[in-house]
Amino acid sequence: FATALTNETMADGINDYRDVMVRLAKEVLAVAAAQGVTPQGFDGFEPDVLGSGDSTAVDASIDRMVAIRRRDQKTHSGVWRDLAVRKRKTEADAMYGPILGLADNHGVATPLLARMVAMIHEIEDGVRPLARENLDALALM
Repeated sequence: FATALTNETMADGINDYRDVMVRLAKEVLAVAAAQGVTPQGFDGFEPDVLGSGDSTAVDASIDRMVAIRRRDQKTHSGVWRDLAVRKRKTEADAMYGPILGLADNHGVATPLLARMVAMIHEIEDGVRPLARENLDALALM
């Protein structure tokens, strides 16, 4: 979802904003852990690695994600297409509402995730443009 905040490709968004992507993933992984859920990896996303604190392994995992995205014919996410092309609401609430609710229930802080969802709503409402500055703002949090 975070890559949909800009017009950049998914590969570029992930590559250029590694720290933001890892921090977002760690917030979601903390909620999963509190809920007793063990996330599975896919397409280079390796939950165990991202939560390990091993910066070399994390960078290698992100490199794999970026490489997969660069080979993919689909350069932008469906969420981006909803925002940029179809100008319609996304599934942000359906996907992240339960995670944010569980975070509250377990006392897990998810400020970055909550702000990302709020930004998506602002784009949906036409009050925020798709721009790198959105990820820049998340990076400053």
